[in-house]
Amino acid sequence: MLKIFNTLTRKKEIFKSILQKKVSIYVCGVTVYDNCHIGHARTFIFFDIVNRYFRNLGYSVKYVRNITDIDDKIIERSNLIKKNIISFTKNIINQMNIDFNSLNILKPSFEPCVTSHIVDIINMISVLILNKNAYIDKKGDVLFSIKSYENYGQLLHKKNNFNSSENNNIYKNDFVLWKKSKNNEISWKSPWGDGRPGWHIECSAINYLYFKNTLDIHGGGNDLIFPHHENERAQSECFYKKKFVNYWMHTGMIILKNKKMSKSFGNTFLIKDLINYFSSDVIRYYFLSTKYKHPIYYNVNNLIKINKILKKWYFCINLSINKNFNFSLNNSSLYYVNLFKKAMNDSFNTPLAILILSNLVKKIIILYDMKKFEKAIFFSSKLYYLGSILGFFNFNIDSNNLNYIKNIKLYKKIKKIIQKRNHARKLKLWDKADFLREKLLKLGIHIQDTKNETFWNF
Repeated sequence: MLKIFNTLTRKKEIFKSILQKKVSIYVCGVTVYDNCHIGHARTFIFFDIVNRYFRNLGYSVKYVRNITDIDDKIIERSNLIKKNIISFTKNIINQMNIDFNSLNILKPSFEPCVTSHIVDIINMISVLILNKNAYIDKKGDVLFSIKSYENYGQLLHKKNNFNSSENNNIYKNDFVLWKKSKNNEISWKSPWGDGRPGWHIECSAINYLYFKNTLDIHGGGNDLIFPHHENERAQSECFYKKKFVNYWMHTGMIILKNKKMSKSFGNTFLIKDLINYFSSDVIRYYFLSTKYKHPIYYNVNNLIKINKILKKWYFCINLSINKNFNFSLNNSSLYYVNLFKKAMNDSFNTPLAILILSNLVKKIIILYDMKKFEKAIFFSSKLYYLGSILGFFNFNIDSNNLNYIKNIKLYKKIKKIIQKRNHARKLKLWDKADFLREKLLKLGIHIQDTKNETFWNF
């Protein structure tokens, strides 16, 4: 039974989807004014896990992740470098796709850009004005009136600070739905004059377009709780006239030198730079080893340690990955599967899931050292199965787990020497076989012979 920690109630709640065996997920995507950093990586790797796990449980997942391709920062950055906004955002989106692919993040079901849904945004704002939830101010901007929504502040758990009778200036919290354009600024025509959408309304309009109903799960980084998700919830519930989201989920921040990692603080590490030094598995392991709601204190030494740990994982899955080993759910395999799913059902407790996989690795290595190769291969297939649910082991299964060796020529050389050595062993040319073993050792390769084949690792 899956439980999810709901930011709104601050409790773990039993997950029950609106439609049987179907789950709707919306995650606020990237504002494409700069390349993605590892703060983005943490959030979108986690929701990639959520997507994968629901699919593993047999759900049909409709996962929408928007792209904000128009806002103040984008306009400022494109003006600064004197580049057309459309061309500028297209380049950033292309790099974002490269980054997410390098991290083995699955594509969402839909990834709409805001500028493709201006008409939908205008239609929603029109309804909010009609319902007296929004008004046009003296500057010509359309603002949402938070006093028109009695539950404003609940997501932040500070309801009384906003629309209580003690707040003499609640209008200061009203937020923009439609911003009147300035001279020579990109704009779209609307009933309220040329302008562009505010940040919050875009997600509400896109949600309505793709889901039309209450949403199962809405997520993002916890820096979006206020004002973005608070405002989005307010305008959506005023539009829907009913509950907008059943489960709110938020990932914690990455902390560097006692500050959250943020472009505004100038202390970010870009995904495209980090992936040059560490594999997607190392980065994924790093984020999953802390509960998703908690902050992570960035330390590159931890990534280096994880890189060493994963070499043991790769050695273990290499025992079965090319053997076409059938996954059979008997008692010995169910033990680890059940432990794993119990951890994941506890609001996606990935640190515990990682620990279970690490214990499975220890078991495989013990079996291997005892020369119980069939059992080692059996449990190796379970490691591969469970690890894949978390998005690990993203490589062609016809290659070796050591596809993470950047030098493919070296990999091919190793395989060729092993083939020659196996041929020599078959012909009982022991001197040649020993010579080839020494050659492998000089390359840093250790081998273990069985009756029919040879296993190898660094």
